[in-house]
Amino acid sequence: MPTSHKDTNLRTAAVIPAAGRGVRLGPGAPKALRTLGGVPILVHAVRAMARVRAVQVLVVVAPPEGAAEVRALLDAHGLPESTDIRVVPGGDSRQESVRLGLAALPDDVDVVLVHDAARPLVPVETVEGVVEAVRAGAPAVVPGLPLADTVKSVDPASHTVTGTPQRALLRAVQTPQGFDRATLAKAHATVTEDVTDDASMVEQLGVPVLVVPGHEEAFKVTRPLDLVLAEAVLARRRATDGY
Repeated sequence: MPTSHKDTNLRTAAVIPAAGRGVRLGPGAPKALRTLGGVPILVHAVRAMARVRAVQVLVVVAPPEGAAEVRALLDAHGLPESTDIRVVPGGDSRQESVRLGLAALPDDVDVVLVHDAARPLVPVETVEGVVEAVRAGAPAVVPGLPLADTVKSVDPASHTVTGTPQRALLRAVQTPQGFDRATLAKAHATVTEDVTDDASMVEQLGVPVLVVPGHEEAFKVTRPLDLVLAEAVLARRRATDGY
């Protein structure tokens, strides 16, 4: 059952699905294994979660045949020993990979974050905001940003505009998305259609999803231009924060 009152002692874990190939970045290594500032994007994403004091367990979901490779990669980059980091093989879809990650969590985990491996620069405060909202009683939480662009709905056959949604009512949703564990487990056991995020599954259960502030630097590295932007953000952080 979702938490009904604030509990700062709830044990929190993060699942990072990293089994996809990332075709929009072109041929070569899977997207999560591409490098950013000389370090694989996946390592940056794992470090981002490990920096959050509330996150005690991390499950990285690797490509189905690549769990040993990912484990060796993480070990080679000196991740903090204070965080329990586990690597498990994933499935053929993101949904299946997240389900396998959930199955690998310790029984005493109460709050689960699901974070895209392709969002390597999410700030600690964004993650903390999601965790705090779940611990305060929200069964599902997503970070979101107002849209800068006007959005059009388009008929896919004729390529003509069919409507203009009111921008003030829309948000671009990021990760990590946070959940009461029982709620997320029920969603994965109930919803079978393919979805693009875990919050969509919870929505289908009729469970309310709370939106908290996202951050511009939590963007997803999907296209080559995103990688250029990520390099610039990382270079600025290293120059100013000793990142």
